[in-house]
Amino acid sequence: MIAYLHGTPLIVDSELIIVTNGVGYGVSVTNTTLAAAADLNEVELYIYTHVKEDALDLYGFRTQEEKKLFIMLISISGVGPKTGLAITEKGSDGIVRAVQGADIKFFTGVSRVGKKLAQKIIIDLTPKLGSIKELQLTPLAGIQFELAEALTSLGFNEHDIDALVRSEAFNGMTVEQALPLCLKQLGSKL
Repeated sequence: MIAYLHGTPLIVDSELIIVTNGVGYGVSVTNTTLAAAADLNEVELYIYTHVKEDALDLYGFRTQEEKKLFIMLISISGVGPKTGLAITEKGSDGIVRAVQGADIKFFTGVSRVGKKLAQKIIIDLTPKLGSIKELQLTPLAGIQFELAEALTSLGFNEHDIDALVRSEAFNGMTVEQALPLCLKQLGSKL
């Protein structure tokens, strides 16, 4: 089983291929991850290997937490890897908020997810929210949420934003104080 890949990203027809030691591995990823990989010389992904009778598919995630959330989603009857990946694209915070708020429309906005499956996802994930909280996938609160919204509207990568606003560095600050610091830190990653 392949669990992790580190190599050079090659994007061919909106598919991510990770070249490692002369071997190219085709990996299904979210559009956000694909866009981020286009700008990098090296990429590291945690891999979920899905074995079917006639295929071996690889699904890649930038963090272990994203991978664990994906595994929780595909453990639900009716949610396959492609649907799970499409839901994961919506972001862990959005998924947690949708489950907590029983937001069926959030899930039906994903292709292949109807009303019944959306209800099933909410019902099945609700008891698992404890383990989601342990993964630091809890919804952002207060200043964290406001910072994330502001930075997202400026076009920054959701993954980078999430890691930054969850840090303790901004405790006790207002959004007006924290935003310039966030911009400085995110700007250094460009």
